Amino acid sequence: MKRSGAGRPVVVAEVVAVLLPVLVMLALGLWGLDRGGMWRDEAATFQVARRSVPQIWHLLHHVDAVHGLYYLFMHAVLASDPGEVALRLPSVCGAAAAAGLVAALGVRLCRPRVGLWAGLLYAVTPMAGHFAQEGRSYALVAAGAAGATLLLVRGVRSAGAGAGAGSGVWWAYGATVAVTCLLHEFAVLLLLAHATTLAAARMPRRVWRRWGRAAGGAVLALSPLVLVSHGQSGQVAWLTQPDWESVDRLLRAFAGPTQPVFVPYLFLVALGVLRPVPRGEVTLAAVAAPLMVLPPAVLIAVSRFWPLYDERYVLYALAGAPLLAAAGTDRLARAVARLWERRAGARSPWTARTRARLPVAALAGVLAVTLALTAQFPLLCQDRAPDRRPDNLAAVSAAVGRELRPGDPVLFLPSLARRSALAYPEGFRGARDIALRTSATASGTLYGEEEGPAELRRRLAGLDHVWLVAAPFALRSGWRPRTPAERVKLAVIGEDFTLREQLACRGVILRLYVRHPSAGDP
Repeated sequence: MKRSGAGRPVVVAEVVAVLLPVLVMLALGLWGLDRGGMWRDEAATFQVARRSVPQIWHLLHHVDAVHGLYYLFMHAVLASDPGEVALRLPSVCGAAAAAGLVAALGVRLCRPRVGLWAGLLYAVTPMAGHFAQEGRSYALVAAGAAGATLLLVRGVRSAGAGAGAGSGVWWAYGATVAVTCLLHEFAVLLLLAHATTLAAARMPRRVWRRWGRAAGGAVLALSPLVLVSHGQSGQVAWLTQPDWESVDRLLRAFAGPTQPVFVPYLFLVALGVLRPVPRGEVTLAAVAAPLMVLPPAVLIAVSRFWPLYDERYVLYALAGAPLLAAAGTDRLARAVARLWERRAGARSPWTARTRARLPVAALAGVLAVTLALTAQFPLLCQDRAPDRRPDNLAAVSAAVGRELRPGDPVLFLPSLARRSALAYPEGFRGARDIALRTSATASGTLYGEEEGPAELRRRLAGLDHVWLVAAPFALRSGWRPRTPAERVKLAVIGEDFTLREQLACRGVILRLYVRHPSAGDP
């Protein structure tokens, strides 16, 4: 039995190994959190979460059911402080929790210094920092997946204690997986990674039975969402088939985009993977490798036939990469220490000191993580600028406010370009939305319902000028609108109006059209 005096340093080391990555991730997440503008996905969260619960429920019957639980959660968060910092703060907390849980996995599966390195590597990875500052569910999903993985490890290890031992852990595991999948249904691929972990460790049937009941309960809880979201699959029609470039981009997102970090990182991951898995025991490699590889690989493979893949959907798989890299670093450090001991001689006084080398090795690993942070620091700085997102709706609203006069008509092309007016209505105050029939809130949609082609054509016929707020793709010659109303917008603008002025903002183009003389007086 371990004496309390001997055990106390180990406990302190474990606490520090988990707490330090949490603090680092919190600091990086809070740094530059108020970028001064939301982009389109964050704007969807912002405007939906500020609706009443019945209005959100009404929306989910038409669109975005996959984000339903997250919207309801954010409704509570934004109830007292509807601002951009409050919008992103849950993601910061989720990322910090994920970093701590990754560290806890390293501690439980290996040793404190491995947990410390893994948690810090997760925290300084630009991909983790990026989604820590997004007002979307992905950082929370990553925390849930890491928590479920830690519960899996606890459940497997408690299963050897007896028939009834660990039942509470498996209940917690099933509930965590269910909530994580309800935050985003593609997290269900986590179960495939966990099943592979159990298979690699050649777990006995009693473990499979307990895991199967917990996983089955989570899938059952998720099934209504799958049925509803399948009917809304048109929302991801913009996704394209992934290719080898997509794989390379994801690999660099996991291991570090900069070359000085990427190559050593992959080498350390390979060292962490190449270890045997004893029968009936979950090792770090058996847990981390399936987590890192399988969810992205399966989603990419499916997306070759039915495009569903995007990097953000598999953010939770990132947790496997720093765990493997930290394990590889530990293996390398131990090999170097053994080599040094053999060269120094078995009776050398230095040998005794190397057997108590934990603090020195841990600090050396922290220094290596610091160097990785330094190499990627410019990327982290750039990521905190508003123009690093696909668009900046605050800038669009400000530009509109400078250009438009009260009563000016505005036309959105396509209708989703209305998101800038919904997120930042100040710049559009006093403008007339020509195409809108029913507001987004009343219609239970994201962007509102528009008039039909005949009424829209009639309204445009009565104008001598119109401001067009357009997504860049809608002004390309190859774009083919899917609805009659969008086709009428393009046709009337092209036939009856002449471009007078244009202003380009990131992700949005603002144009002033005046009626062509040949089109006659309105």
